[in-house]
Amino acid sequence: MALPKFDYYAPESLKEANEMAVKSPGRYVFMAGGTDVILLLKDGALPDVDAVIDLKKIPELERLEFSEEEGLRVGALTKLYAIQNSPVVNEKMPAVADAAHFVASAQIRRKGTMAGNICNASPSADTAPILVAMNASVKVWGAKGERTIPIDEFFTGVKKTSLKKEEGEIVTEIDIPALKPGEGSAYIKHSVRKAMDLAIIGSGVWVKMDGSRVADCRIAMGGVAVTPMRAKKAEEFLIGKEASDENLAQAGQIASTECHPISDVRASAEYRTDMIRVFTKRALKKALEHLA
Repeated sequence: MALPKFDYYAPESLKEANEMAVKSPGRYVFMAGGTDVILLLKDGALPDVDAVIDLKKIPELERLEFSEEEGLRVGALTKLYAIQNSPVVNEKMPAVADAAHFVASAQIRRKGTMAGNICNASPSADTAPILVAMNASVKVWGAKGERTIPIDEFFTGVKKTSLKKEEGEIVTEIDIPALKPGEGSAYIKHSVRKAMDLAIIGSGVWVKMDGSRVADCRIAMGGVAVTPMRAKKAEEFLIGKEASDENLAQAGQIASTECHPISDVRASAEYRTDMIRVFTKRALKKALEHLA
């Protein structure tokens, strides 16, 4: 299918991009890598859009920085391929590198961005569960200035976020807290193929250990509800308990009762539910094997 007609803009500052968006209320889309936006336009999934605002010429959005104090700062234009292959990300946050690696193909990852992946707000987005598990936050800039959105509040529905479109809000950065001693995280994707295919389910976890006991944890699930979701009952079960194989398996079982998957061409609801049971346990074990 051919692309529809639209106006194309390439602003060179956040202020200019915001002004362009405000002049086209509800009828614009921001583009970073373009790997989702172009397909959506071709498929007619953005029928009200008549302006594409390309952010590639805004230099301050290209950033990938880590410090023990501030954690990992991922600019809106930072490519998934750069995250996947960053030595510091692989050393300090291997689960984030894994999640970036699982998105589509190498060709897509050389163009696509983490910011675009979450702004597309697919329930099966690979980077979303690990960001939720690691308590990330999203910095945005709009007509009323900058604000920070906790990742738990960013996703509001299928293809929907809490960005204020009428104010032309732009995601500028994703911030992920550094892992402290005794903490670990992991992301595991289940799909027909490891590359290219959308996730049937995704499991992202973060754990904090106190000796052999789980002092705190977050368990995030993708592909099993309209947004990435926390398995809070499973978290409550684990906290304060020994990280035994039996307890990890029970946490997976509890997580499987908290999700609300659908049946579609990729998997049935029943299969997704059972895979949450399996992959939650696997992700927890992997996180425990890679404690900071």
